[in-house]
Amino acid sequence: MSIRDLLPGRIGFGTAPLGNMFRAIPDEEAAATVQAAWDQGIRYFDTAPLYGAGLAEIRLGDVLSEQPRDAYVLSTKVGRVILDEIEDPAARELGEKGALFEHGRPNKIVNDYGADATLRSVEDSLKRLRTDRLDIVWVHDVAQDFYGDEWVGVYESARTGAFRALTRLREEGVIKAWGLGVNKVEPLEMTLDLDEPRPDAFLLAGRYTLLDHARALQRLLPAAAAGGVDLVVGGPYSSGILAGGNHFEYAEAPDDIVRTVGVIKDLAREHGIGIKSAALQFALAHPAVAAVIPGATRPSRIAEDLGALDQDVPAAFWAALRERGILSHDAPVPTV
Repeated sequence: MSIRDLLPGRIGFGTAPLGNMFRAIPDEEAAATVQAAWDQGIRYFDTAPLYGAGLAEIRLGDVLSEQPRDAYVLSTKVGRVILDEIEDPAARELGEKGALFEHGRPNKIVNDYGADATLRSVEDSLKRLRTDRLDIVWVHDVAQDFYGDEWVGVYESARTGAFRALTRLREEGVIKAWGLGVNKVEPLEMTLDLDEPRPDAFLLAGRYTLLDHARALQRLLPAAAAGGVDLVVGGPYSSGILAGGNHFEYAEAPDDIVRTVGVIKDLAREHGIGIKSAALQFALAHPAVAAVIPGATRPSRIAEDLGALDQDVPAAFWAALRERGILSHDAPVPTV
């Protein structure tokens, strides 16, 4: 099925920040943010066991369990199993991401993309989310940023394990769709070349933004569009730098990125728009993109995101970005 037939709209809610990414978030603030998303009409929610060692799933489930299950679409991820055993969150090996969730729960995280681990991960997520079913399941982070030179071997383990297990769950009607959820383009291009198993969609984080999109435009997005494999864009604000934060690629933004963002902000002000409008509407303009899922940890951010979708962005703004070499000339942009 096309994931567009499943998703209730073009914007969803990404819950990585609710796993205490970068900072410890009070439970009340996390709950209020999810509730604000619900109250303002968001009906697609994405999460993962990795986010705070199950913390984001627990927080999301606490709120959504009060709502009718048929009223929303839910996705989570496999590839990490959360144990009762305790470890130091700051000492986890997360590849390039370092101590990304050092403020999350101290439960031990085990990387395992085998079939049995996939089924266990799904069952554990159902318990944490306090629900009886998942709509979409993404195979999480089978890419270079987490596994370095070993990533192809990890990918192969997922291909013969998680991919096939999720295909069976889809065929049995247990889930409605599955795909990969990664921060790199290469695993998705590799998957499109497979004869089987075939995913329904991809979740691509950080690789189709105003700051980083040229690589995805070369092959991935055209091939995905041609093959009918929809994309959900995660991280549309590039870890926060495009939304007023200081992080890019889950770390302190380097000087060159800060300068580029400064140019984008100046142009946005000159054309009377918000930078969030530019970031979200750019991602959604490509025909291969079905939805975008910004994250948030404060209730006020939800209204900002929804308002950003409705603001008219003049063609002159996009032209100015192209002139300065920030926007690729072959990147589709929205029309007013």
